[in-house]
Formats: sequence, C-alpha cells, structure tokens
Amino acid sequence: MMCARRALFLKGKLPSAWCDMTGSVQAKATFATGARQLDTTLYELRTYDIKPSMMNAFMQLAKEKFHLRTVHSELVGFWTYELGGMNKVFHIWKYDSFAHRTAVRAALARDKSWQEDFLSKAQAMMDVQDNEIAYLVPWCKLQKPEKEGVYEKVTFQFKPGGPAVWGESFRAAISAHENTGHTKLVGVFNTEYGLLNQVHVLWWSENAESRAAGRHLAHEDARVVATVRESVRFLDSQRNALLTPASFSPMK
Repeated sequence: MMCARRALFLKGKLPSAWCDMTGSVQAKATFATGARQLDTTLYELRTYDIKPSMMNAFMQLAKEKFHLRTVHSELVGFWTYELGGMNKVFHIWKYDSFAHRTAVRAALARDKSWQEDFLSKAQAMMDVQDNEIAYLVPWCKLQKPEKEGVYEKVTFQFKPGGPAVWGESFRAAISAHENTGHTKLVGVFNTEYGLLNQVHVLWWSENAESRAAGRHLAHEDARVVATVRESVRFLDSQRNALLTPASFSPMK
C-alpha cells in the first residue's frame, strides 16, 4: 500500500522529499555536491620518504623484490621524485573495491616472502609513509602513455565544498590544458581519504625540456588563461612535482 506522503510526493506536493519503502521521508537535495561515483574502482596513492643515505639501496631492493607485491594487486605506476621533493617515492595501486583492498592487505600479511624479503628490509630505510584513497573523477579515464617520458604530479587543494563548488571550473581548466596538446593527461584523482577537496593531476611529457616549453606556451594561450582565471578563485594551494618512472613501473 502506498504511503500517504509518497502519494503527495507523486502528486508534486512534496518536491523536496521522497518516501522509502518503510514510509519514512528522506531529504533530497536540489543540487548534489558532485557527480555520483558509480565506478567502485579506487586507487591508493602512496608516498614514502626514504632516508637520504638509503635511497639507492631502497630502489635496488624494490627493483629486485617488488614482484612479490605486484602478484597480489595491480600496480599502476612507481616513480621517484626528481623535482618538488627529495628522496621520495610515489606509487599508485588499483583496487576493484574496498573489499578487494582488504583482501589484498590480509594476503600480504600472510605472505612470508613479501614480509621477510622486502618489507622488513624496506621499513628500516623509510622515514615517513603516507597513503590516500582516491577515485578518478567521472569525466576522466586513466590513460597509459605510449612511450617513456617524465611525469608531473600537480596537487590542488581547493576551498571546502566539493565539486559542486569548484568542479566545473576545474574541469574547464584541465580540458583547456589538455586540448592545447602541450602535455598529455594521464589521470585526475579526487581524494576520498586524506585531505578532502584535494585533487592530484598526473601529466606526461616526453622529457623535462618539453614540459617546460609546454608550460610557457600554455601561459600565453588565451584558452588556458581564461579558464585558469576562473578556477583559481576556488584554489587554496598548488604543488608540483616532477617524477621519474622506476625501471619496473608499468607506466614509463
């Protein structure tokens, strides 16, 4: 039997609410805080600060033993910081869901080879570990570059409010940069766990020189300038890092 409030809703007398199967009324916002994330695929972004004297040893260990980790889940990419940070590594992992990540973490805890041959040795080389969970924004697909190059990770910290506040202007700015052809967009990650209202944008360039040249051209491009002027109103901070892919990174 249809509840009385649901009947009123269907007649248009309760436009801002809907009635669930129990008969209770739930609030329904006129505007959402952003596009609904329908894809359950999530990405874990990990950054490790390595002790300066141990950076070379850490990378050698990773080169020899990181296959023990990648048998458990998909590694998107593994990079070292070239500019914008020192003695740092950054890597991205792909999971189908939170349940998938939980299962992988449990399997890693039981994997003696991973624990003894890599993790126990690597932990002694680290100063700080940090991780974030992020989704690709709904209007972006992860793109793997066709050849080797360098990567730029640009981290934007926006004013509170979510994509409903800054989403459209930010998308316009990213699209303007991408459409100029000065650099290639790899992915746009919106943080779910970590600092909120934070977005990481990953770009690819053939080398550092071509990236620098592309940036100068973008600064003089009217399409880019117009969209950046609009989006910067919502920006609190921005940080760039130039990354070099490791020899064992799926993304080169």
